Amino acid sequence: MSSFTYQFDTPSYKGTSTVSTGLFINGKFVEPVEKGTIEVVNPVNGKVITSVAAGTAADIDNAARAARKAYKESWGLKVPGVQRGRMLSKLADLLEANADEFAALEALDVGKAFRVARNGDVSASIAALRYYAGWADKIQGKTIETNEKKLAYTRHEPVGLVGAIVPWNFPLTMLSFKLGPALAAGNAVIVKPSELTPLTALRLCPLFVEAGFPDGVINVVSGYGSTAGQALSEHMDVDKITFTGSTLTGRKIMEAASKTNLKKITLELGGKSPSVIFDDVDLEQAVKWASHGIFMNHGQACTAGSRIFVQAGIYDKFLKAFTEHALSLKVGDPFARDTYQGPQVSQTQFERIMGYIKSGKEEGATVHIGGERHGNEGYFIQPTIFTECKPNMKIVREEIFGPVAAIIKFATEEEAIEQANNTVYGLACSVFTRDIDRAIRVAHSIEAGTAWINCHNSSELSLPFGGFKQSGIGRELGEYALEHYTNLKAVHVNIGHRL
Repeated sequence: MSSFTYQFDTPSYKGTSTVSTGLFINGKFVEPVEKGTIEVVNPVNGKVITSVAAGTAADIDNAARAARKAYKESWGLKVPGVQRGRMLSKLADLLEANADEFAALEALDVGKAFRVARNGDVSASIAALRYYAGWADKIQGKTIETNEKKLAYTRHEPVGLVGAIVPWNFPLTMLSFKLGPALAAGNAVIVKPSELTPLTALRLCPLFVEAGFPDGVINVVSGYGSTAGQALSEHMDVDKITFTGSTLTGRKIMEAASKTNLKKITLELGGKSPSVIFDDVDLEQAVKWASHGIFMNHGQACTAGSRIFVQAGIYDKFLKAFTEHALSLKVGDPFARDTYQGPQVSQTQFERIMGYIKSGKEEGATVHIGGERHGNEGYFIQPTIFTECKPNMKIVREEIFGPVAAIIKFATEEEAIEQANNTVYGLACSVFTRDIDRAIRVAHSIEAGTAWINCHNSSELSLPFGGFKQSGIGRELGEYALEHYTNLKAVHVNIGHRL
């Protein structure tokens, strides 16, 4: 089986990483049936890093057979929750022992800063696995009183076979957010990582074996969305799909699920999150959090606070301070110690963002700073701020998924709420004010699944995450996520009723 070895010699990390580039099915790496490959590109320079196997429908079939066999014979409720939890905990320990290597791989094919990947992505992945390890033996039903001649209770049983389609912006973190509850509940899993960023998912596979998971419980099939992803969504033996990505792809998955076996779906989709900044804020903190809201992960976050509504009384001061902060962000090599923003993930994403910037200019918005390529190679874009933005502009209405902020002035609380809700999305929002009554009132009024007060992009593993409107269906994280990975059964026991 082919593998890929990369020697890192950078200011942030020095070491060697070897990744098998096949498909991980039934506990071992195998070649794809059709022998296709996918080129993995370094977004820093546009050069090919390596090629990995391109799975197709035939490989999804093979993975589904292996997963179903494992679920029936060596997994599911045949393995007590305590044991499932121990395996998840061991997987977290193994990931922690190799944390720097995984961070380096994320920096390599995603383009994010190594320190962000290490302290953010990898740390969150470890924590998520440990969190759900603790839940594995605490998935419980209820005894429900009916009458003296009946014992009635509920069971939460595994769904069975879960297909997990993982995005490219947080590859390892989103994979952990899906594997954690799926495995804790006793499901078998087929993972389809993004074709752009498959390296950490493939590197994780040997750790599944070392952690003690039976063969076939976790399978990883790299491939394109239009082939492997479509096959997984349509497969009649897959009981559930969990997907994070665009609303457009989410619609396709929902359609495929409805036309086949009506599989359960969890969809965490796009966003156009508003940050509402009132004139009584702590200006320095509001600037820093709003910047983190939009520029974190190069703007490639579904929760990006890309619409920043600023009350008129503080607008000029905020814009000046926000501009200075944005200009201070270091854009460059992901492995440089002071880098905050690396390149966008791909040429396609780079062109998409630049297309939105062009649209903003053409529709009459003002480029306050940025709006251009950064450097001469790779997919770097300057942090960009637009002013004079109108509600009908594409940069205000559509998800850009890049380091592009639209600053919009408002006068009253009612106006801010109306503008914040003027979107088809409802994933997240943030409210900045010293007035706690107003903070809670506005947070409750904005139509979004997550509301942050005086912060942004500050999530917790124990709290549910998901959207309203076209930002998705279902929830990830917290206890709530477990509901989507189990089937609820009501059991009626006759203990005296006779006909």
